[in-house]
Formats: sequence, structure tokens, C-alpha cells
Amino acid sequence: MSKPKSFFVQIYGCQANKSDAERLSAMYLDNGFVEAADWQNCDELILVTCSVRKRAEDRVRAFLHKIMNYFQEEEKTPPKVVFSGCMLHHGVARLRKMLPMVDEFMPTNKMAFAKRAARKDKNHAFVPISTGCNSFCTFCIVPFARGREASRPFQDIVDEVAELAKDGYTEITLIGQNVNSWGLEKMGISARKMMLRGDVKREDLPSNQSQYLNVEGIPPFVKLLQAISRFEGIQKIRFLSSNPWDFSDELIAEIARNLKIDRFIHLPVQSGSNSVLHRMNRGYTREDYLRVVRKLRAQVKDVVLGTDLIVGFPGETDEEFEETVALAREADWHVGFVNIYSPRPGTLAEKLYPDDIPHTVKKARWDILDQVINKDHLGERPKVV
Repeated sequence: MSKPKSFFVQIYGCQANKSDAERLSAMYLDNGFVEAADWQNCDELILVTCSVRKRAEDRVRAFLHKIMNYFQEEEKTPPKVVFSGCMLHHGVARLRKMLPMVDEFMPTNKMAFAKRAARKDKNHAFVPISTGCNSFCTFCIVPFARGREASRPFQDIVDEVAELAKDGYTEITLIGQNVNSWGLEKMGISARKMMLRGDVKREDLPSNQSQYLNVEGIPPFVKLLQAISRFEGIQKIRFLSSNPWDFSDELIAEIARNLKIDRFIHLPVQSGSNSVLHRMNRGYTREDYLRVVRKLRAQVKDVVLGTDLIVGFPGETDEEFEETVALAREADWHVGFVNIYSPRPGTLAEKLYPDDIPHTVKKARWDILDQVINKDHLGERPKVV
């Protein structure tokens, strides 16, 4: 009997990529493969890549060169390299030139809603509820990498959670680019197609709100939370991520009422300056954001907030940055994923705005926010999956 082939998955980036990797691993196991302990001893090496910043892509390229050098020096046959994840936004033809050592390209959306996941954690599980994004935030690569937003069917989600509860899982994290909009996406033009029109201006961009259906009554995502909460074995429910502009009063009320929902809420803001938020096409103001924060704090007494921020976005002045620092103090985030802006090829920001903030200024601003949000709250940092 021949020895089964082995695989190893190298993961970069966010929780959505971790979820994709679990489903991809299950696909390999179902096809008779076994999981290798490391990349040095596998027949197929699968990369689930991240493209949110240039640095993330640089890490992938560096790793590929590292493994090729390793196998050359060891005089061993390298594994088959399968490439997946958000770097596929570059297109296969360009990637073949950039990374000639890659043997196969696998689109991310092939695995996002796969029925089975191979999880190493036997207590906590990622459960994807949507993929892609309909928003037109100018800096973001996700609409190019993952396409238009698609909600996973209600029954598929509930059935997976039922199986998890049956298998003894007690914690789940619902995954989506914007979980609030689950079940509300419209058909429409993609960001990629819009870029083909030629000279796109900031004023040409649709509002993010216009890409979703209006809610009548209880939002679908709140109904989903209520359904999942009925499983007795599920004790903790988290969700990532939420947009501020559709963080509804009904969702806040459900969090306050439903003690299974984690008290840590991740609510990305990106900037505390209205002018920067406008250039980003985020769809809300700092005042809108603070209204959500105040409602959460008023109704969910033990809530802890986290956020995402970008420093050095094109044109960001010292005054605009100070508005973000002031918001950090007022919102009192205890977790902040602070990112230094880097233009992503093909995004609207790359087309519309020059990358005009020196790296030394970006890094100094990063240090300030990291101190105010993260280092000043080290003893109060909640569990973040």
C-alpha cells in the first residue's frame, strides 16, 4: 500500500483566512492526504495569503524564496506550491511572473462556505457567515480580492453551529467582512468594474449604504444571533467585523440582553477625522461613531471596545491625526490594530491620492496610537481570537 501524500498550510492575515484554511485542510483530508508537521516535509504546500498591506505581501514573497532556497541547498525536490488567499487580486497571469515557483492558484471563494472544517481547537470554532464586500472604502483590497458580498444561507450556518454544539464546542466566532449586513447585500457593480470606467473621482463613488437593502423590523444578523443562541452548549458568541454605519439599535439591544454574546466588541473606525473618513469613503462621521459608542456603553455596562486604525492615509495632516488621538481617548479603546498606510495596487485610494506622508511620520503616528490604545491598557486587554 502506497504512502498517502501530505500537505501543510501556511496562513497569513486575518480570521477569515484562518477559517478558509480550516476548510481547505478538510478538503485535503477528504481527498486522502495527511497533514504534515511542517513545510520541510510535505508533498503539497498551500499558502493562504494576505494582501491588506504591502508588508503582508512581502512576507509571502520572502517565505516562497526561503523555501526554494532551502530545498535547493538540501538537494531535495520541493513540494507542489498551491497559492490562495487575497493576493490573487493581482491576477494569475501577473502572479505567475512574480512567483514562478507557484504551481497552482486556488481562488479563496472556492472554500469560504465549504461544509466541513478541520479544526485543531476543540473548544472554539470560526463560522463564516459571509464573504466579500459591497462597500467602496477607497483603501481596501477586499472587494478586489474576495469579490462582491455574498451571505451564507441561514440554514447552513445554523446546521454547522448545531454540529459544533453536538461535538462539544462552547465558543464560536461568526466571520464576515461586515457581519451587520448579513442577508442584506444587493447585486451591483463591483469596485473592480468601476475602475475600468477610466477617470474615477471621489464624487463618483456610491455610498456604502446604497449597496445594501433597507432593514424592516429586526435586522437579519440579529435574528441569526438569536437562533444560534438557542443552542444550549454554545456559551460564548463573538463576531468579526462590524461597520459603524449599520451597527443598529436592535443589535445593541440584543448584545445587552443576550449574555452569550461576548462583551468585547470590535468596531473598526480607521480614522477620527471627518475629512479623512470622507477621503476613505467610510460612510460615517466621528460623531456617528461616537453615538454608537455611547449607546453601547449606556446599554452594555461591561462592554470593552476595540478598533482598527490607519495612520498616514494620503493627505493626513497633523491636525487630522490629532483628531484621531482625541477620539482614541474619548472612545477608550482597549485594543487597537493600528496599521501604517500602504497603497494597494488597483484600489481607489491608489488611483485617487498620492502616498504623500513620509514613512518616518507614519511610524511616529503609529507609536503614539499604539501607546494610547494598547500599551496604556495592557492590564485590561480582553481575549481576542
